[in-house]
Amino acid sequence: MSRTLHLALSAYGVGGPGQHGLWKDPRVPSNASVDINYYIRQAQTAEQALFDAYFIVDSQFINAGYPAHYLSRLEPLTLLSAVATHTRHIGLIGTASSTYNSPFNLARRFASLDHISGGRAGWNVVTSFDTGTSRNYGLDEHLDYATRYGRALEAVEVVRGLWDSYEEGAFPADVERNLFLDPTKLHALDHVGEHFRVAGPLNLDRSPQGQPVIFQAGVSEEGRTLAAHVAEGIYAPGGSLAQSQDYYADIKRRAAALGRDPDHVVILVGASPVLAATDADAHRLSRDIFEADNDFDRKLGFLGRSFGAYDFSGHDLDAPFPDLAHLAEKGGRTRGLEIVRHAREEGLTLRQVVETVTEYEPSPFTGAPDTVVDAIEQWFTTGAADGLNLRFRTHDDLERFVADVVPSLQKRGLFRTEYTGDTLRANLGLPIPVNRYTREREPAAAQA
Repeated sequence: MSRTLHLALSAYGVGGPGQHGLWKDPRVPSNASVDINYYIRQAQTAEQALFDAYFIVDSQFINAGYPAHYLSRLEPLTLLSAVATHTRHIGLIGTASSTYNSPFNLARRFASLDHISGGRAGWNVVTSFDTGTSRNYGLDEHLDYATRYGRALEAVEVVRGLWDSYEEGAFPADVERNLFLDPTKLHALDHVGEHFRVAGPLNLDRSPQGQPVIFQAGVSEEGRTLAAHVAEGIYAPGGSLAQSQDYYADIKRRAAALGRDPDHVVILVGASPVLAATDADAHRLSRDIFEADNDFDRKLGFLGRSFGAYDFSGHDLDAPFPDLAHLAEKGGRTRGLEIVRHAREEGLTLRQVVETVTEYEPSPFTGAPDTVVDAIEQWFTTGAADGLNLRFRTHDDLERFVADVVPSLQKRGLFRTEYTGDTLRANLGLPIPVNRYTREREPAAAQA
């Protein structure tokens, strides 16, 4: 096949969204979210199965009602730097907010991870939709949606500019000529924009993959626009097969319209496979997993996250759903506005909204191993995804997928049987970016 399926592992410790009760599972250590050895073991298992990447999600605001994993977890780049020293091939993708980090700091941290890992780093660019994060950074209010995305686009441009501070061969380290640095290959950025003023240069050489890979998860119009402009990898929202096909086609079309090669935008759909000996057993297990977390008060509390961590507990559950569209603007706008619209159109109460948005819906990747392989192949071959960003409740579940699904994907020619390169870019089939100053110099040299 001309295309190759890509697989990434999204790692949680004691339970992320939809896994609130996972900390009770005896197979999961109670300190898993802060135990680096737990993460290293997961990454090594994924690497042995030839996964493309290991992904760490993050946020910077909590309250007592957040999932157990959110309450105490390691900072992504610190975590991934440790994992890098215990792996050789798997990509290492960390989440960091463009809203609450400076571009210079981001550029240096991710470039450092890229060097530590030998060219395996990726940055998942987020704008932060937890409104309370602002108060952790000395701001009274969260930035509005348009400002956050405008800032994100400029931040990526600045970071990429800083990553180009040194051209290839900038450090000859020639003792005989007493020349450690070739100063003609060092460049200040001198960026002055709407949101940032950054002089540069970055004090770190280019890595084997040129620049870390940029990832993004864009659902809204602004998010999709940002993804089409800057993303080399995208974490897609999922949903039904048809919805995923529409999203896939839209992002690829937007990238092409901007003059980008759509094949250089790798779209990974979030997936939580549930495997068992038979389809019926897998669906029973899937339902049991849902019921274990089916707590109304917990779901009511977590609903507020789409509205800036709003507390719904003071509302009458059987009164019409309150119009909180103004709060969604500075929170998870796409999700929040959809909830408000649906509640208004259907005349739903608060109780009904909670029940509707959290109703049971099995993963499309639920069943016996062959059933799951069939589903993955269908999503891959019909233009719904370039791969999957996989989430598993326990390490046992990951190992079962590796043992029962990966070999079948390989037999069908869908998935690699060995790593084809030493960097994240190589394994994703992405080109090494040409340094902007080298690119400018080459036409001038040819003309001369």
